[in-house]
Amino acid sequence: MRTGFGALDGLKVIDLTRVLGGPYCTQTLADHGALVIKIEPPQGDEVRDWGPPFDEAGDASYFLGINRNKRSLGLDLARPEGRDVLVRLLADADVLLENYKPGAMEKWGLGYHDVLAERFPRLIHARISGFGSDGPYGGLPGYDAVVQAMAGHFSVNGDPASGPTRMGIPLVDIGTGLYTALAICMAVIERERSGRGQYLDMTLYDTAVALMFPHIPNYVLSGKLPGLTGNAHPNICPYDKFTTANGDIFVAVGNNRSFERFCAVIEKPELAADPRFLTNGDRLANRAALTGILRARLAQLDGHTLCTALLAKGVPAGPVQNTAEVWADPHTHHRGMAVEEGSYRNFGTPIKFSRTPGRIERTPPRFGAHSRELLADAGLGEDEIDALIETGVVLEKRRRD
Repeated sequence: MRTGFGALDGLKVIDLTRVLGGPYCTQTLADHGALVIKIEPPQGDEVRDWGPPFDEAGDASYFLGINRNKRSLGLDLARPEGRDVLVRLLADADVLLENYKPGAMEKWGLGYHDVLAERFPRLIHARISGFGSDGPYGGLPGYDAVVQAMAGHFSVNGDPASGPTRMGIPLVDIGTGLYTALAICMAVIERERSGRGQYLDMTLYDTAVALMFPHIPNYVLSGKLPGLTGNAHPNICPYDKFTTANGDIFVAVGNNRSFERFCAVIEKPELAADPRFLTNGDRLANRAALTGILRARLAQLDGHTLCTALLAKGVPAGPVQNTAEVWADPHTHHRGMAVEEGSYRNFGTPIKFSRTPGRIERTPPRFGAHSRELLADAGLGEDEIDALIETGVVLEKRRRD
């Protein structure tokens, strides 16, 4: 079964993941044509219940946001018959993605190194876990906010008033999903040369550490421990949020020429010639003095007019918008990032191809909606499918126990 569109048309992915990191990865693949079979446990992916808000059929926005373009199969993998069905589905699959606790697949007799690599030599098996299977934290459970805290994100996010603060988006889960999608594509390319699949060991912790930029490079070079940065950039000034006469804006001045232009637009050209502010290093050393001057000046100006003027001069600046404003922004719609398909509304795909664009072919699936179709495609007969459903190995409705 092919999807008939996108750069990944013909790639078959068996998705055993739940919650966020894995589903975010597979939605990215599915948006670009991969056939993603979402295998859900009898109770369903628990984020179907992570609301309100819920849609008319009772699925939460959390689920709807990261599961489009997929087909759903309800399957009880705790039973041997369910695992037999999984093996049937793997016969022509390119990728198996799961986020079970390390050791679960091995316990079921489906470990990659002992079983799957030999039986399906071209299979790419990707596992997402909190910390991996070994090491000091090996096998321990990991959730986004906990890993943010452990990997230093809290220590640089927030300000002295708030104290160490969780990021407002689940950056570690999302980042792990994106890194995993990238890793899968790399493995598919490598397989074209070697003819062999491989095992991808992806963890939330590794991703969280990799996202600590520029704080880790700053620390290991200087020995100076980074602190709470608030809205300011640790390496650039001015790069901060400012309050104007009619709202907050953010200004990012990355070099001396931009600083000169910025000062001219705000009608403070003398700042660019001030010995305290000649270079970025000077501006960082005198950040408090410069920021104080700028806050007083920008508070007198119209923020929207100022942003327009700065952008016209090549100085990055923009208003601080809330979610409703982002959704309504004309550029969001122009870029195809506000998708509205009937009752389904969500962000679009940020990956833009000239010849093989991604698109939304299917809205997020109801639980088990494609169970019969997928099993028939895998070669199971109608009687065999009926028997699996009757015995509860395959499910078309969620088990509420």
